[in-house]
Amino acid sequence: MRAAFFTVLLILTGAQAAAAADIRSVDVEYEDGRYTMVSVVWFDAGLDETFHVFSRWDYSTQFSSIIVEARDLEPDTSGRPGYFIRNRGCILFFCKSMVRQGYVEAQHNRDLRAVANPQISDFQIFEETWEFAEESGGTSVRYELLMKPDFWVPPAIGPYMIKRKLKGDGGEALNRIEEIAQRLGDR
Repeated sequence: MRAAFFTVLLILTGAQAAAAADIRSVDVEYEDGRYTMVSVVWFDAGLDETFHVFSRWDYSTQFSSIIVEARDLEPDTSGRPGYFIRNRGCILFFCKSMVRQGYVEAQHNRDLRAVANPQISDFQIFEETWEFAEESGGTSVRYELLMKPDFWVPPAIGPYMIKRKLKGDGGEALNRIEEIAQRLGDR
């Protein structure tokens, strides 16, 4: 449970809302060791700038205190850009560090898809998709996550705690994402 709980906490802090950002929906499910999350957030920032923040992994440490290392990697042999993220978080006296490394597929200002390589990540499955759209003078972002940790999660309380964290945390990170996007728009 410790590791899964940290993972979700780390993910949430790395993927949430802004100063005027509006979290419109968050749905989290758990089945057969897999966690899914779908959320929709509206950012008071332009489409170009919002997409830019999400598509550059090296921004992650600026908006999430749990992401301790993040960087864009050179494209793989298929030409897909790569990414690397190291998360670290503690709950009570349990601390966990987790790594995700994989590739990114993107259509500029429309969508991003990041897939972690399970051979070099702490997850059997970790797939994220972001869909971007201009809306009401800002940007709407629909986020989908499919994750299966590659570590033991206590069956009784682990899924409950992860779902709770996925739904409840991350607002501060979303605020920072929006602030970064707004600063980029002011340039």
